This record gives sequence, C-alpha cells and structure tokens, in this order.
Amino acid sequence: MLSLTSLLGLAADKLAVGARVPSLTVNDQDGKPVALADVGSKGYLLVYFYPKANTPGCTKQGCSLRDGWSDLQKAGVQILGVSTDDEAAQKKFRDEYSFPFRLLADHEKKVTEAFGVKNLVGMASRSAFLFKDGTCVWVDPKGSTADQAAQVLAYLKTAKP
Repeated sequence: MLSLTSLLGLAADKLAVGARVPSLTVNDQDGKPVALADVGSKGYLLVYFYPKANTPGCTKQGCSLRDGWSDLQKAGVQILGVSTDDEAAQKKFRDEYSFPFRLLADHEKKVTEAFGVKNLVGMASRSAFLFKDGTCVWVDPKGSTADQAAQVLAYLKTAKP
C-alpha cells in the first residue's frame, strides 16, 4: 500500500547527506551531455529539482538562484537545475528568465529516480542537494522557492572549510 509520503515523492530513499553524486549523464537544454559525477567531483555543486519549467514556483526557485548567482559563484558553487521536461522546454525556460546555469532535461527520469525525488505523476518533486567534492553535504527536502539561493549561502557560512 502506498503512503501519502511516497505519493508525494518524499520517500525514504531520497538521496541523503553523505551520499555520492550519482554517476549519470543527461542532456542539458542545448542537447549537450552532462556527466553529474564529473561536474560534481571538485568544489561545490548544487543540484536542484523542480516539477515543471515555466510554472510559478519553479520560476521563483530558478530566479532566486539567478539573482544570487554572483554570491554563489564567489562561494564556488556550480548549479544544475533538473526537471523531467525535454530539452526544448528547458531551453525556452532558461532563455526566458536568463538563467546563467544549465538546466537538465531528465525526460527519461533517470536523475529524479537516482535522487529519490520522482513523485507519483513522474515529475520531480521540488528539492535541492549540495555536494562538495562529490559528496552530499546539505539537502533541502522541500526545495525553497523565493529564497533557495539564500538558504544555500546560509549553509555555506556555517560549513567547515
């Protein structure tokens, strides 16, 4: 029997602090392959998930990261956004809101499944994972919208070097 938690994509198998970046390759908005483990092997990598490109909450989350881009870059954070949209939808979303980071088109749901964030209807549930040198150091299980960048930066201020 399915629980409400598993229906909403909040299952216990969600990637946790201490886990390694999954070794998966998926295309970005331009159809270029991105190997997550390679991108996240050195420094900080934020992988954030959103259900659907160009919807209100997803736009707020992306714009928060766009608006905090300069401070996140100073802290050495790379960003990858992920949804189950295709490349064309991701490209349109990225271009419309001038996101300076790549958006991954996880239409095969490999990344959402590996991170444990796929909900019942197959979309990614909003969440964020911060990796340092390939290891998860912070998780935002609900994926903040308007203050996603501020939450990452607040964590980094308290993180041990």
